[in-house]
Amino acid sequence: MEQRLLTNKKEFKAKGFILQWEWLLVALIVAMFVMNSNLSEYFFQYDNLRDATMGFLDKAFIVLPMVFIIMMGDIDISVGSIIALSSVVMGDLYAHGVPMPLAMIICLAVGTLCGWINGMLIVRYKELSAVIVTLATMTIYRGIAYILLKDQSVGKFPSWFKFLGWDYVGTLPFILIVFAVFAIAFGLLLHKTPFGRRVYAIGNNPTAARFSGVRVDRIKVIVFTLAGLMSAVTALFLTSRMGSTRPNIATGYELEVIAMVVLGGVSTAGGKGRMIGAILAVFLIGFLRYGLGLVNVSAQMLLIILGGLLIVSVAIPQLKSRFAIKRKA
Repeated sequence: MEQRLLTNKKEFKAKGFILQWEWLLVALIVAMFVMNSNLSEYFFQYDNLRDATMGFLDKAFIVLPMVFIIMMGDIDISVGSIIALSSVVMGDLYAHGVPMPLAMIICLAVGTLCGWINGMLIVRYKELSAVIVTLATMTIYRGIAYILLKDQSVGKFPSWFKFLGWDYVGTLPFILIVFAVFAIAFGLLLHKTPFGRRVYAIGNNPTAARFSGVRVDRIKVIVFTLAGLMSAVTALFLTSRMGSTRPNIATGYELEVIAMVVLGGVSTAGGKGRMIGAILAVFLIGFLRYGLGLVNVSAQMLLIILGGLLIVSVAIPQLKSRFAIKRKA
């Protein structure tokens, strides 16, 4: 009798490996480095590149859970407001005599609570899309921040607090080390655990996932709660880097974070994408912004370039799928 060997390992195909979206991002990063090196002699220097990460990695913490959210076919546009509220609460508490370490813990708790509220509203009121729910909470959280501080700012934090945003461990920025730890943790969670496989299943077909025994509502609440927690982590680093806080900080962060995730190859339809792509997109956009800033390119031009990259990132998969259909026909 012929024996058959069953395996869940996919056969390696060189063509498929080379044509992965992440390799296009690597090529774009190389091209961006070459372009910026020609535009400015100061760009391709280790100290400058290392220090540039301090300016954009605070947003990167939110990118990690946003991959999960968009992977499920949802979206969260309240993260910028959660950052503002968490930071303002921390600053206001410190200004009223609360010890800074305790204020930082409360900052993390506030962000986590805001994310949990988002998740509970989304699973409780299924007739409302995630974009509507988080649009509402975005306004509410930012409004509470303005109620607490109005148009004022809070600063004069302890001198040791600046370590989060500006100091080094050895020769590496502290924020870069912390981000690397979180990136590895979230990457393993998405790609190497049953939780991550269930996130993919929800993104591909939430109804089928539910009938397959996946606790869809519970996973959504967990993911949105993680987004709130990581927004609070961003609040800590951003406040440390700025040296003060006010209600209008992190305005527009949500759009840039979503852009990084989509550019990283995560499908807005859900169920497709990888963490490494989003991480590469973080460094692509971050170093692009830094390089163009060295030659005084306006922020509006950067927005045009970013918009063009997003159009390409959406168009290429569509063209590939149409080409595949025509070949089969």
